[in-house]
Amino acid sequence: MEAKQFWQECPLVESVADRMHGVPVIKGTRMPADDVVDNYESGSPVNEIAENFGLKLQDVRTILRYAFTHKPAQLAR
Repeated sequence: MEAKQFWQECPLVESVADRMHGVPVIKGTRMPADDVVDNYESGSPVNEIAENFGLKLQDVRTILRYAFTHKPAQLAR
């Protein structure tokens, strides 16, 4: 599944053609939503991800919740 299609129903994510080459980012930022998930999967705690990227803790949790309930099998490890 293409990243744009995967994230299109997440209310915190947007994909704008002239911003970050259309990569799905957290609204109002240039932070790719997949980077939040990648950092979490690499062992970074949720509060550390929020702090390191200047995101709201609740937004990080929402992104992760969406990813782990909607993403195909590669996240269901």
